[in-house]
Amino acid sequence: MSGGDAGGMTLRRGGGGDRQTNVDILPRRISIRMRSRLTALSSNTALLLVVLLGIVGLFGDVVYEGARSVTGPYLLLLGGSAAAVGLAAGFGEFAGYGLRLLSGYIADRSRRYWLVTFIGYGMLASVPLLAFAGRWDVAALLIVAERMGKGIRSPAKDAILSHAASNIGQGFGFGIHEAFDQIGAVAGPLVFSAVFLAGGGGIEAYRLGFLLLGIPLVLLVATLLCARARVPEPADLERIPIEGGLPDTGGLPRVFLPYSVFTALTMAGFVAFPLIAYHFVGRAIVPESVVPLLYALAMGVDAAVALIAGRAYDRAGVIALAAVPLVNLLIPVFAFWFTSFQAIAMGAAVIAAALWGAAMGIQETVLRAAIADCTHIQRRGVAYGLFNTVYGAGWFAGSVLIGLLYDAGLVPVIVGITAALQLAAVPAFVRVRREFAQLPWGDRAAADDAGRT
Repeated sequence: MSGGDAGGMTLRRGGGGDRQTNVDILPRRISIRMRSRLTALSSNTALLLVVLLGIVGLFGDVVYEGARSVTGPYLLLLGGSAAAVGLAAGFGEFAGYGLRLLSGYIADRSRRYWLVTFIGYGMLASVPLLAFAGRWDVAALLIVAERMGKGIRSPAKDAILSHAASNIGQGFGFGIHEAFDQIGAVAGPLVFSAVFLAGGGGIEAYRLGFLLLGIPLVLLVATLLCARARVPEPADLERIPIEGGLPDTGGLPRVFLPYSVFTALTMAGFVAFPLIAYHFVGRAIVPESVVPLLYALAMGVDAAVALIAGRAYDRAGVIALAAVPLVNLLIPVFAFWFTSFQAIAMGAAVIAAALWGAAMGIQETVLRAAIADCTHIQRRGVAYGLFNTVYGAGWFAGSVLIGLLYDAGLVPVIVGITAALQLAAVPAFVRVRREFAQLPWGDRAAADDAGRT
């Protein structure tokens, strides 16, 4: 018997001179090539969606971070008291985090992730409307409405992002989004800085600034419409249904409980930047004018670390979560302890700001990416809603405790308490890692690397 190869087919001669074609090889090769091509196209579409959502996040941060930088003074100009400012800010955050669980549930039940995302972003219209608020209570309601909008859109947006990121690496996808977010967070307050420098202060300057924030809002809606038109069904990008993923058990996975405990404890021990800034100025560690520069440094570090942390998660897997309590633990050491030594106080303040930014970059990237890797695609909305609620509740409770300790003059106790909370999260992390090892792909990072080679 002799054989030849023609166009990828193996030809065989039989006993009567007839030829038999091995038809299995060509379809198999075509299947492999088509799968490779489809995977490449899917990855390109996924990356495009991640970038578009990042641009949406950038414009969104310009709008609401720009507004949040001045809402306190604006309420005071309209006749509100300090208590009114605190109530508007506090209730807005509470309502925003409280809505996330409900919003996530509705998004999962209806499967209308884009619609929920549009509704949430649409409530950013309350920011330019602040220009027409003639009374402080009306302005306060608009501020609360903006925070509620963030609570409504966050779970659905994260679910959409997780579908796209599954093709390029969950960590890398969320890292790109966080980097765009922080660019917007830095640019937003500059809008009002430019307005004040150009025309001075006064209530008219504030109103002009709020109106100008309507421009990035229009650009946001246009970009979101483009993303929706390009990828109407983000779940189609998900790699898990193709490769054999988690079964739908009708609820959240077993790992979610220790993961929530880990998140709550690490965030409870995470010192908020306003308190750090308050300490720096109150103890004359840095001039008041330097605080915005330190915050800008933190945001810049946040953006850079988000990309690095995301890649680290994709390559190393859930072990990357160990960086969360480690970095969180160092922040109060530099911010409250090392700044008490005059010779190194300024340097310690700079390092503390950089560490705070790094912690935010890791938390906003790795913590969110891991959710997508341990939950079924039909439970992502609820998962992100619950995660964000736990995240916010833990940070709020810890901030209240740390604030009370600071007012009592117990700064050394703050260092000890925050360290204890981070260390208490270690057993939960060990449990999370053990549960992740039981997932169908074992180490998701290894599976992703294998799928891209």
